[in-house]
Amino acid sequence: MLHKPSGRLSRRSLLKSTAAFGAAGLVGVGGVSLFNVRRSLAAELPDPASVLARINVGNYVKKDYRDLYKLADDEQLWDPAKDWIRTVDWEQVRKEFAGKTVKFAIGAADAESAADGLKPFQELSGMTVELVPIPDDSLYDKVVAEFISGNASFDALQFFSPWLGDFAAPGFLAKLDDYAAKWKLPIDDFYDTYKLNYGMWGGKGLYGIPFDCDIQQIHVRAKYFKEVTGGDVDAKSTIKTYDDLIRFSAELNKTDKGVAGVGFMAARGFWSTYTWEHLAAQFGVDLFNDKWEPVFNSDAGVKAIETILALQKNAPAGVAGWGWGENRAAWLGGQLASNISWQDSGTQATRPDQSKIVGDVITIYEPRVDGGRFAPPNIAGSTSVVTASSKNPEGAFLMLAFLTTASIMAMNEANANGVAPGYRSVLTNPNLRKVSQPAEVWSTELDYAWCAPRLPGMFEMEQALGNEINKAVVGQSTPKEALDAGVKAWREIMDKNGFYSGTPPMDFAAVADATWVGKGKTPPV
Repeated sequence: MLHKPSGRLSRRSLLKSTAAFGAAGLVGVGGVSLFNVRRSLAAELPDPASVLARINVGNYVKKDYRDLYKLADDEQLWDPAKDWIRTVDWEQVRKEFAGKTVKFAIGAADAESAADGLKPFQELSGMTVELVPIPDDSLYDKVVAEFISGNASFDALQFFSPWLGDFAAPGFLAKLDDYAAKWKLPIDDFYDTYKLNYGMWGGKGLYGIPFDCDIQQIHVRAKYFKEVTGGDVDAKSTIKTYDDLIRFSAELNKTDKGVAGVGFMAARGFWSTYTWEHLAAQFGVDLFNDKWEPVFNSDAGVKAIETILALQKNAPAGVAGWGWGENRAAWLGGQLASNISWQDSGTQATRPDQSKIVGDVITIYEPRVDGGRFAPPNIAGSTSVVTASSKNPEGAFLMLAFLTTASIMAMNEANANGVAPGYRSVLTNPNLRKVSQPAEVWSTELDYAWCAPRLPGMFEMEQALGNEINKAVVGQSTPKEALDAGVKAWREIMDKNGFYSGTPPMDFAAVADATWVGKGKTPPV
């Protein structure tokens, strides 16, 4: 059975005080309990324009952050022409769906940001929403059990994006192409890496709407780099290569007592895999050949582990046990001079209520390696889907389109709550960039992003590989031995999932281009 990524998915639950909208609270959150936000349908629904006018920075972004960045209540952090909730015909939505119900199952870590959006959605659509928050460590098992029963009790679901193949391949999810066309969802405003890996699946169409659109980046402390280099940090040129990062981190390790040169995540399971994938992508690793045989025990894969081992010499002693929570605490607590983590480490570091390093952080462009490629890693994230057994699939689609719309996602980023926007029109918005320190580098890098394919069993495979990589990190095996063992584990899992007998669950050619959208492009650095 697949092991659940409870640590990764719970990272937003650590930030409840900075959740996006703050107005709605959750009570009775349990594995099977319902948080019922059902309200009787008013005789006359409010004017849509008045509801939309209230979905603004003044009502949705924390006051401390509005004050910090001098944001006006009507600040435009998004493009209204690309903001679906402001372009869809709500009168038509009401005509077709008012009085209907949508049941929405969601991991508890993401439930707050979803719950806050339900009241205006109900006012706009006339639909009732029942939110079903499920603890992240039991979400996968509960959802699979309901799917197998053939009568899932929910219409919509939001989950960790590496599970997309597990749910799409058996036919548990509804195709969304027709709904997206009918209601003019701006799916092309998503960066290709999110659209192809969190939305499209297996070359068979649209099965999800991207929700939390992650990327891993490198963040540095300007103060310590100036001590070491004698100059200000330049996002493109100060650290050009991973050899530079190894060398600088050794010097940074000597700058201040209690401050390590570099931090990253190398705990057992997917944490080690994600750090390895980050580095291996730059070395040009191929996870599979065109016959779906795992081939990552290559020179590129080995060099990635060797780079981790070199960086480990300048990292905190316990980094081999670090997941996201430990990494975040050390970074925001001022115990690291540089950090390999998600983009939210660059945003949260600028918020005084979350960080001790405000004003001292710069997110840099991905370093290069000799003979490698520029492939910033799109790792993890979450997506939102409609179930194939839904009793109200189109209504469920409309609800998900609302919750993932550009304005709400932009305000999530302004709140630094870890729910990341994936829209080009948001991340390139000059006003949004004022409140999101990593956004300029982040948005540029997305056109070159690397991503592991969403195969059935992919997360189970990443768990197994991470256990082997961790053995190399703690000195129990060589890098090559770790990757050989990982290949063996992947083959066994893939064989179990039908990749080597008959027709595989998905065509390699249909998804190969999505794994590195930067192929053939001139890198920005």
